Amino acid sequence: MATAVASLDAGQAIPPVALRNAVRHLLGVLARTAPGRSVEVRVPPYGAVQCGDGPRHTRGTPPNVIETDPETWVALATGRVEWTEAVAAGKVSASGARADLTPWLPLA
Repeated sequence: MATAVASLDAGQAIPPVALRNAVRHLLGVLARTAPGRSVEVRVPPYGAVQCGDGPRHTRGTPPNVIETDPETWVALATGRVEWTEAVAAGKVSASGARADLTPWLPLA
């Protein structure tokens, strides 16, 4: 995780293994911080978790979906970019009434 954050802060590309590990770690932290199954957070190709209180879904595409790229996810989760900024820039796709991670970000 430290390598990913240091690379991000330096404006450098994050090494692939460090990026994968950071994304998976931070998705796990989110799932523990915001337990539930109301929102699905997707960071392809590295992972997805369900989180957040509210109605849960059991089949098909959930009504609340958030998707972003790995670098943006690391930046959001570590407080290097604000949620509203990332959404406005088109770096985050958020659909559904509960598709907002503002209450839980930053994680680290």
